[in-house]
Amino acid sequence: MAECVPIFIKMHKFAYLHILAIENNYIWDMTFSKGVKDGLPIGLGYFAVSFSFGIAGSKFFSWYLVTLISMTNLTSAGQFAGLQIMADAAGTFIEMAIATFFINLRYSLMAISLSQKVAPNFGTFKRLLLATGITDEIYALAVSQKFPVTARYFAGLMVLPYIGWSSGTMAGAICGEILPAVVTNALGVALYGMFVAIVVPQMKASRSTLVAVAIAIACSFAFKFVPALSHVTVGFAIIICALVASLLGAVFFPVKEDPNQQGEVA
Repeated sequence: MAECVPIFIKMHKFAYLHILAIENNYIWDMTFSKGVKDGLPIGLGYFAVSFSFGIAGSKFFSWYLVTLISMTNLTSAGQFAGLQIMADAAGTFIEMAIATFFINLRYSLMAISLSQKVAPNFGTFKRLLLATGITDEIYALAVSQKFPVTARYFAGLMVLPYIGWSSGTMAGAICGEILPAVVTNALGVALYGMFVAIVVPQMKASRSTLVAVAIAIACSFAFKFVPALSHVTVGFAIIICALVASLLGAVFFPVKEDPNQQGEVA
């Protein structure tokens, strides 16, 4: 028994040094500069997408107001829905709040998931400051990292996407005010191309997504062409379409629990 004690001490010391080495690795690896480097492709993509938003927004607001929308928000679908509601004469703030809440609700789930991946020193105050940078692409990149995500890395990761989203909106809004209407209308088609590029690959990969999109399209057509539903405002039409598609998708394609995880919890 006495011989086992030195061996245990050596093993315990080795385990401590191994853990310390891992912590030092992710502290040195998950830096601000690495986050900026990883966020560069996202920033370039956001510039192109937000340019379409700037073009669309310039039809209703001046360029600096459209830019301000993107500087205080970082959500493509939510901003486009909000812009559509603002453009509607019958749109209300309540409709806008409810629509953007449900559209952006997925970010709350991403934040919960990402909170399991962050470093121990990623405190609550830092999380509140950096929560605005959680988007689909930033979340996917952050959660796929080998080491725990530090506050410095995540801050660097969101810098270029934020700049790309804001500057792209400003560029599109300014071009929308300068260029002729024929050109801006042609550039506005890029908005629909963006949604096609986002949705179609997901529809091909997942049957449940295909069905949910089809339900949402059917509901949208109903609000457009059915006389009894045509008086519903754009904001509530978006809300109802999203809720109906989500609920029916959950009913027809429920997420099955992993029996292995059940066994581990038990």
